[in-house]
Order: sequence, then C-alpha cells, then structure tokens
Amino acid sequence: MEVVQAIFTRRSVPVVKPDPIPHDVVEFLLACAVQAPNHHHVRPWRFVVIQGTARERLGDIFAEVMHDQFPELPEAALIKERSKPLRAPLLIAVGVDLPEDPRVLELENICAAAAATQNLLLAAHSLGLAGMWRTGKPALSPQVKTFLGLKPEQPLIAFLYIGYPTDKGYQSIDRPSAHDRTVWLDDHIGKG
Repeated sequence: MEVVQAIFTRRSVPVVKPDPIPHDVVEFLLACAVQAPNHHHVRPWRFVVIQGTARERLGDIFAEVMHDQFPELPEAALIKERSKPLRAPLLIAVGVDLPEDPRVLELENICAAAAATQNLLLAAHSLGLAGMWRTGKPALSPQVKTFLGLKPEQPLIAFLYIGYPTDKGYQSIDRPSAHDRTVWLDDHIGKG
C-alpha cells in the first residue's frame, strides 16, 4: 500500500479479533515507528509492548486507579475499566523522554513520539491490521506509568490497540478539508 493511500484510508477501529500478532510483525511496526523525525536525533519515544496476561495486569492497574479516584463506584464500573486492555491482543503504550539536552524542547520530544505513533498506525494499516489510538485518564496516572516502566513525570501519549479487523465493516469517515484551518502567508498577502 502506498503511503498516500494509507493516510487516506486508515481509520480508528475499536473492535478487533483476539488473534495474537506475531512477534516479527510487532518488530516491524516498531521499526517503522522509529523512522519518525526527531530534532537533535534524541529518539525520545519509549514503547511498551503489552500482550497476553500483561493486558490483564494493566487492567487491574486501571481499575485500581479508578477505585482510588472514585471509591464509591460500583463494581460494574471497575470491571469495565479492568477489561479495557483486553479490547485488542496487542497494546503498545507510547511514552516520551523528557529532554536532557538544554537545546531540546519538551514539545519537540512529544511531537516526535506522536509522529512515531502515526508511523506505527500507518504501518499496521498497510499490513491489514486495525488499530486505535487511545489515551484517557489512565495516561495521566503515575501508577500506570510506573507499571509501564516510565517515570511519573514522563508524558504517556498513547495506548495503541492493534489487532486483525473483524468482519464488521467500519465506514470511512470523510474528514473535513484543511481549508478552514489554514492561513496562507505568501508574496500575495496584502497586495490588492
């Protein structure tokens, strides 16, 4: 699949098959991710691959965090929170290193990790996989970050849910053009 076709046809798919993703495919997705541009070549992304029973342990942490924040929640809400990482056979959490070099801005690192995340999603799509980028309140939790091996102060920008698509068709959504979000500054500005 050509890159432009992948850009225009990739969509978030919330329901995937439970079939595991082969290790070599995951390695390929990560290799595609790290082709992203990053200022000063600091490689600020941190990927945590979560498969198998590790998804259940992550779900336990999600439920624990939710219970700590809202102790009055009914058990059904905690069960729902606990099941979130089980929505796909492969989750990849994407964290971001904080700058150590004074020339590097934190924003640059976050943007580089976001670009790597998009590379990974486009690569997954090109291989016939479905994916969804999620964050939510768990991405802000120091407990979740610690479980993933990140420092509490590190940004956690994505939980990528990846799997084989189901037979359910997900319609492509026409995205609005960039026209109403674009200002052109060129030689013709201000020349009546």
